[in-house]
Amino acid sequence: MRAITQNTFGGPEVLTVTDRPRPVLRPTEVLVRVCAAGVNPVDAAVRSGAYPLLGEPPFGLGWEISGVVEEVSAGTARFHRGDEVFGLVRFPLEAGGYAEFVSAPSRMLAAKPAALDHVHAAGLPLAGLTAWQGLVEFGGLKTGHRVLVHGAAGGVGHLAVQIATALGARVVATAWADKHAFVRSLGADEVIDYRATDFTEVARDVDVAFDVIGGDYGPRSLRTLRPGGTLVTVVDDEMDPGPDALGRRVVCVGVEPDHVGLSHLSRLADAGRLGPHIGHVLPLTEAAAAHRLIEAGHGTGKIVLVP
Repeated sequence: MRAITQNTFGGPEVLTVTDRPRPVLRPTEVLVRVCAAGVNPVDAAVRSGAYPLLGEPPFGLGWEISGVVEEVSAGTARFHRGDEVFGLVRFPLEAGGYAEFVSAPSRMLAAKPAALDHVHAAGLPLAGLTAWQGLVEFGGLKTGHRVLVHGAAGGVGHLAVQIATALGARVVATAWADKHAFVRSLGADEVIDYRATDFTEVARDVDVAFDVIGGDYGPRSLRTLRPGGTLVTVVDDEMDPGPDALGRRVVCVGVEPDHVGLSHLSRLADAGRLGPHIGHVLPLTEAAAAHRLIEAGHGTGKIVLVP
């Protein structure tokens, strides 16, 4: 099979097309013929060595995939050959999702939403689970809550806006001015141009603040929370909340593979309440170009590779 691998840390040019054997299944695993694979900022950080999650190369990148079950190992009854599935595979271990085939524990996969094609389904698992787990499982999001979503036009942010809206929250979002119409189309009630306006002067009495940017956004977001509110950060696991956290909760989370969460996302997608915006679709062989787009920043939605 064709797969994208790298033998050294470096720029996008270190990603090369190689010919590798198909994965050999272990018990409870399935072999998936990959129809599409999502590309995320974490992929670029791992590739460059800025975030050496997988240790030293060689390794293969890619964790979120959508495809068709090709083979099922002993002990697996959840899927059968021919089933369409999607999932976040093995994160934060190596999965090698930038490939024509990938093996996965069956409980890291769920049935693909019928309403989404493979390209759109591949843009959902990592970013969607990050938003679902952060807002719902850790943030305690409830109907009627006021939610602040940073980076609302990005891969995780645009899904967070949709999830919060679908669950009955009122959403205040931050984004560049030229992204405001897009973010409002996702369901945001109010959008702040964070370059022109201090969001802490506009967003008030927030129940859940969701930070995917880092830096001073987390500490500043604490000022927008009502007493008892929650700040969820998915980028800063060492944030010092300081005195602004008095009476407020800070949760630092990392995304985990979870077929239950995927099923929640799938139901929202099939109900027409959730769908990833795909900014670019590129051939698998152009993985390096996909990483250049990721590193350029300020894009809208997701980037997806197709074999």
